[in-house]
Amino acid sequence: MKSVEIRALSTEAIQARLNDAKEEQMNLRFQQATGELTDYTRLRYTRRTVARLSTILKERLEAGMTEGEA
Repeated sequence: MKSVEIRALSTEAIQARLNDAKEEQMNLRFQQATGELTDYTRLRYTRRTVARLSTILKERLEAGMTEGEA
């Protein structure tokens, strides 16, 4: 998901996607630890998605934006 697409979402939607991405990242880590993970690029993609979502969410919270403003 690109930054432009994330910025178009509401704050609540970003938080929901962030929670989903963190859960996926945890599942991928477990798969990697047990040797079940075959596509290691998903781990990298998910990590970067979490970072993008977190950064944009933090920007909004620091700017004092509410859920209805975005």
